[in-house]
Amino acid sequence: MTIVQMLEQSGVLTLLGMGIVFSFLVILIVCVSLAGKIIHAFGANKAPGQPPGASTGGAPEGSGNAAVTTAVTAAISAAVNEYQKTR
Repeated sequence: MTIVQMLEQSGVLTLLGMGIVFSFLVILIVCVSLAGKIIHAFGANKAPGQPPGASTGGAPEGSGNAAVTTAVTAAISAAVNEYQKTR
């Protein structure tokens, strides 16, 4: 087997391997997207006791939860300060 034949074979194997990996990733993306749509359609992404129209994501900026966000930020800051004092 000559060097040209070996290079040709390695190129074909490289392209074949990359094609298989790319195909697997495309299939994986499609499956995850479908699973997300199915979960969303059945409402399984909602917390128990949450009204059907409510979302599970974080509150958008300026949505009226500024007091909660401020309280969480203050609690985290206090915890970090306390941790730094004890070190």
